[in-house]
Formats: sequence, C-alpha cells, structure tokens
Amino acid sequence: MLALLFLAATPASAATVAEAEALLKARDPRAAGAVAPLLAAKPRDPAVRVLQTRVLLQQRKAKDALEFAEETVEMAPDYAPAHYWLGNAFGARIGQVGMLSQASMAPKIRASFQRALDIDPNLHAARIGLVEFYLQAPGIVGGSVDEARRQADELKRRDPPYGHYARARVLAKEGKEAQARQAYLAAHAARPEQAEFRMAAGLAHQQSGDWERSFAIFEAWTREDPKAAGAWYQIGRAAALSGQRLEIGADALRRYLSLPAAVGDPEPKHAWYRLGQVLVHAGDKAGARAAFQQALKADPKFAEPKAELAKL
Repeated sequence: MLALLFLAATPASAATVAEAEALLKARDPRAAGAVAPLLAAKPRDPAVRVLQTRVLLQQRKAKDALEFAEETVEMAPDYAPAHYWLGNAFGARIGQVGMLSQASMAPKIRASFQRALDIDPNLHAARIGLVEFYLQAPGIVGGSVDEARRQADELKRRDPPYGHYARARVLAKEGKEAQARQAYLAAHAARPEQAEFRMAAGLAHQQSGDWERSFAIFEAWTREDPKAAGAWYQIGRAAALSGQRLEIGADALRRYLSLPAAVGDPEPKHAWYRLGQVLVHAGDKAGARAAFQQALKADPKFAEPKAELAKL
C-alpha cells in the first residue's frame, strides 16, 4: 500500500520518459544520457528505473541490470513492467553463471513474468516471456510444452496476432516447421509493424529457402528504420547462407557492427563470422580471414570460424 501511495504521489514526467523510451527503442546512443538525469531527479520512480534497467541490458551489463531490477521490484512490487524487465534481466544473466546458479535462477524468470501477468494480464510481452521460458527450460526447473501451449491459447484469446506468434513458437518446438512458418506469417500479416513478428516472418522465409521474401522484409525494415540492427544482421545472414546479394550482405553486417547492441541481438562475434562467410562466397579470402579472426578474438572457443579458417 505504501508503495502504491508513493507511486501515485510521484509520477514520472510522461513526455520525458516517452522521449527516453523512444531513444532506447531506436538504439540511439543518447538513450543512456537521457535516462541518467531522470534517474537522478526521481531515483525511486519505477518507470524511470525500468528505463535504466533497459539501458544496462542494452549495454550488455546483465549483472548490473539484474541487481538494479531486483531493487526496483522491492521499491514498486505492484508495477508490472518492473517484474517483466526483472525477468528479462534474469534471462540475460543466466547464461553467464554456473550450472548451480542457473538451476536456482531459472524459476525466478518464470516467477517474474508470472507476477507481471498477475498484476496486468494484458502485458502480452510478459506472456510471451512465459511461453519462451516453458519451451526453453528443462523440465526439472519447470519447462513444459503443455504450459507453453496453454499460455499461447490465452494469448490467442486476448490478442490474436500474439496468439499466432506464440502458437508458432510451440509448433516449432514440436518440430512442426511448416505449420510454425504459417503461424509466423499469419502474425506478421495481422500486424506487420510489430518487430518480433517481422523478424519471425523474415526468418521463416530463410528457413524455407525463400531468400527473396526474406531479403524483402529486412530491406524494407532498414529503409524505414536505419537503426534496426537486427534487420541489418539478418540481411547479412541471408547473404551468408544463400550466397546471394553478397555486397549488400557484407555492407549490412558492417552496418550492424557499427550500431549499439540491444537485448536479444546476436553478439558481434556472430556478425564477424557471417561476414567471413559472405566474403568467402565473394572470393575475398583475405577479408574472410580477417573477419574470422575478429570472431575468434571475441571468443577464442568459437568453433565455426576456427573451422572456416582451417579451410582457407
């Protein structure tokens, strides 16, 4: 109750928070600078603190983001986005810790997304987070395809495009690739401006070998939003896998490497690896060798570029 009274007494400046959020969505490097004075002025405002969590995640500072997000839910236990971003912070951090820590951390991901939904059942991103948890987590820590399907059904009832997307995730887990592809495309057709639906549709076309449609989706996206890093990466990936549009693919991967990272984006090592593949297709052995070496500089244990270097 005290937390609710505090929130009511000290709302964030909607316009200023909206501006900072827009910078975050645009992957604008000014985002961190925009959030910092907001946080200094209102250090307990949950909306501002969520923005700071997102800044830390975008900077790939998962440990700091998790600690900050945990503090935020303690301050504002009834603020759904705080729990949602805590779940994301746990998800970003879990791959950086040992097996025992992973086992204790995994249920906290589920609990965070579930708590967000308890507060706001229409926070669809949190329900998608639950779907992903149930599909990816081992059964011993709560993974369950049946539970993922149940959440997908609930999404279909509340928001049909999200329902298509969630159903596609379940179908893909079950190995029903053709049906999953159709569900991804249905989500994209219903709401083409939604980033995750766009990404899923483009990847579905890649998986089916429909390179022209995949290129078309991602190239249109980058024309609309030149800072859409994930779309640039996928143009390069499509070039690497198909052997088509090699110059465009190489330029796209270099563009990706120049943009700020964001939550869920492939690590730079993967972009260097794909760039090396593109340059191999193009016959540029020296350039390919340099790209593979950059991938290994980022991760000396990265097996794929090691194998590619051995072939050159």
